[in-house]
Amino acid sequence: MTGQPVAVVRIQADDFDVALETERLRAGNSDVGAIVTFLGVCRDETGTLSALELEHYSGMAEAEVARIAGQAIGRWALAGLTVIHRYGRIRPGENIVLVATASKHRRAAFEAAEFLMDYLKSSAPFWKKEHRADGSAGGWVDARESDDAAAARWKK
Repeated sequence: MTGQPVAVVRIQADDFDVALETERLRAGNSDVGAIVTFLGVCRDETGTLSALELEHYSGMAEAEVARIAGQAIGRWALAGLTVIHRYGRIRPGENIVLVATASKHRRAAFEAAEFLMDYLKSSAPFWKKEHRADGSAGGWVDARESDDAAAARWKK
């Protein structure tokens, strides 16, 4: 691969364009043979959810996600990666997170994307609160045991 891999990490309130971000990831690198994207979207939980509210500590979240992105670049032969995570009130159907990885070969791109998503689901410094469609109080969402188990496989 040409040049040093680039990690783009953005924590933002605004939505993002998946196609544009994918094109940015591969621009100028004709040696990229695989780009894997994961798009996390807010679901409505069978009509019971009106929104998710995502909070983070500004500065800390960016630094932690950048640290993990650096681990991914060090662990897999990547040409680059992009992680965009939104915060604020996000309604069903809206984008929450994008993880995109580029590599010469698909396995590295897939594994790095899974590694990043497993971290984001289990350990990243974001907090989610549910807002119910019926107006009742929604609670804070805890990481699931299955998310922790998925993340644990990368500690080998």
